[in-house]
Amino acid sequence: MIEYKSAGEIAAMRESGKVVAAVHAAVREQAAIGVSLKELDEVARTVIAEARAKASFLGYHPSFGAMPYPGVICTSVNGVMLHGLPSPYRLRDGDLISVDCAAYIDGWHADGTVSFTVGESRAEDLKLIRVAEETLAAGIEAALPGGRMGDIGHAMSTVGRGAGYGMQNDFGGHGIGRAMHEEPFVPNEARAGRGLRLRPGLVIAIEPSLMAGGGDRYYMSSDGWSVCSGDGSRSVHVEHTVAITEDGPVILTLP
Repeated sequence: MIEYKSAGEIAAMRESGKVVAAVHAAVREQAAIGVSLKELDEVARTVIAEARAKASFLGYHPSFGAMPYPGVICTSVNGVMLHGLPSPYRLRDGDLISVDCAAYIDGWHADGTVSFTVGESRAEDLKLIRVAEETLAAGIEAALPGGRMGDIGHAMSTVGRGAGYGMQNDFGGHGIGRAMHEEPFVPNEARAGRGLRLRPGLVIAIEPSLMAGGGDRYYMSSDGWSVCSGDGSRSVHVEHTVAITEDGPVILTLP
């Protein structure tokens, strides 16, 4: 069942979105060579606690997870595309990292992901991040009242695949609100003009992921959570929570 949000409820989700953005800023600032993923998770915990919010990920246990999620952020490095655990791994020069965070205040959730490099950046990584951000922007621009869900996936795949990158459609976006994951599913790739009619009040997380190798295959790591590119190529993940309004899409996970 899809729950459409009122203007007041969207405003409440915007407050949660500000916390997500604050986590991203703090983690990006602290991410450096030698800093562990677990230490970055502690940074995120502090930001969430100081905002008097709660972490949506902590203890989350979907059917594909081997255990309840142990952190408040997902830290996916290099060939890990999604759901990387905040482990003792220490960042190295040139690492590519995606940081996914979801938080809630008064029961209203917001979810977002940023990707960046640590130390000396590789030109190909910066391009991968740039195209991923352009892919996300295209999806957001297509989230128009009166349009179709397929318009979002079509816009994203046109950009991502057009640049030669691989995409997968099993882990896509989702509705969000009183729960972190709600209906409907938001595909990373779809046919324009197909699917759910987009209506004002629909709030969704749009979250494309790209694989540099150009393939679509992925596999689950032995840790039971990390989703890795099938060919080991570097990957990125970006995401915003977006409200569809009469005036067009509104991003809720900005500072």
